[in-house]
Amino acid sequence: MEKAKDVINLQHSQVTIAGASIHTVTAGPPDAPGLLLLHGWPESWATWREIIPLAAATHRVAAIDLPGVGGSGPGAAPGSKRAIAALVHGLADALGLTDVTLVGHDIGGMVAYAYLRDFPDLARAVIMDVPIPGVDPWDDFIRAPFLWHFALHAVPALPEQLVSGQQEPYFGYFYDLLSATPGVPEAKVRSEQAAAYATPSALTAGFGWYRAFGRDVEDNLAAAAGPPVRTPLLYLRGGAERGSPIDAYLQGLRRAGVLDVTPAVVSGAGHFPHEEAAAATWRAISGFISSATSTGQPAGA
Repeated sequence: MEKAKDVINLQHSQVTIAGASIHTVTAGPPDAPGLLLLHGWPESWATWREIIPLAAATHRVAAIDLPGVGGSGPGAAPGSKRAIAALVHGLADALGLTDVTLVGHDIGGMVAYAYLRDFPDLARAVIMDVPIPGVDPWDDFIRAPFLWHFALHAVPALPEQLVSGQQEPYFGYFYDLLSATPGVPEAKVRSEQAAAYATPSALTAGFGWYRAFGRDVEDNLAAAAGPPVRTPLLYLRGGAERGSPIDAYLQGLRRAGVLDVTPAVVSGAGHFPHEEAAAATWRAISGFISSATSTGQPAGA
């Protein structure tokens, strides 16, 4: 039997926002509630291949390549998550998405947090498998030995020189280290994602996300000193993910002024629950969407 992901109609397009050409992959009914998917590092829109067909039955799904990587570029790309969030917000408007649930994994989760703080028209958000710069337990997390690459990627120019031409084995090291499921991500996705960072400008765009962490910390501390956020947020992670207990992330988000935070854990999955256990991950996300909608939380409240 063919898998749903092999028969679903995916539409690829380029959407220009503030001078940036964003590669966008859409599926699902045009008038359905919006689901906007943001990948992390070293990923591309392809990381969502298992989720898109599950979600497209009930949602207008849009998965993008973040600015500067894959089909989004080439050209100067912002590293600051707040600047990327502004482009993503413009994209959501340009696509005509309504009742939007924004889902961000890894670096994409940091962008989702910035979006959540800056754009109250967002209906709900999902942050997956990532600490947020400047929000507890960020300071503890970045000291973990397995995150040595955070420091390397922040060094100007050097990581581009070391990784250029070695994208597939370098990225594969992190996939194998962080996934709890052997062979996930699958070979096709690994190749696609290596290709998304094949050019020098794409490598620089990806490493730029790490180089902007200091700015992200400043932005998020300033946001925490401002008004609280009432938009419902699901914090989701794999049960075998490394790092602090999930309660530490929930407490940090609440102390930062995010008032409505719900946890979810995908049992047995590591850093890539959307690929390791797509059905369980979508059940958690769709259940959260239904719950947040049924409580009467209006879009942008």
